[in-house]
Amino acid sequence: QVQLVESGGGLVQAGGSLRLSCAASGRTFRSHVMGWFRQTPGKEREFVARIFWSGGATYYADSVKGRFTISRDDAKNTVYLQMNSLKPEDTAVYYCHVGELGTASDYWGQGTQVTVSS
Repeated sequence: QVQLVESGGGLVQAGGSLRLSCAASGRTFRSHVMGWFRQTPGKEREFVARIFWSGGATYYADSVKGRFTISRDDAKNTVYLQMNSLKPEDTAVYYCHVGELGTASDYWGQGTQVTVSS
């Protein structure tokens, strides 16, 4: 059974930085894509960034390009989201997501709150 454990959320002032971590366990992830989504009350969950485990290709939402960086640690089965130059509009619950390529199989973490004060 796949488990995703997120950490690293918190309260930060605008312009500050946070790093989110998502530790994955339960299987190997060589044919998977891992990413981050975020959600605020009353809005749909939105894509933030993703990384393909094999090859390391990365993709970002336009709203975070140049400020956020997604990376992975193969040995730790962990994906990171380094968030710099944070803005109040980045405030949301951030969710880790894992999807298996070519299938409808996917998993979500429990979410971690990120709050950016102005």
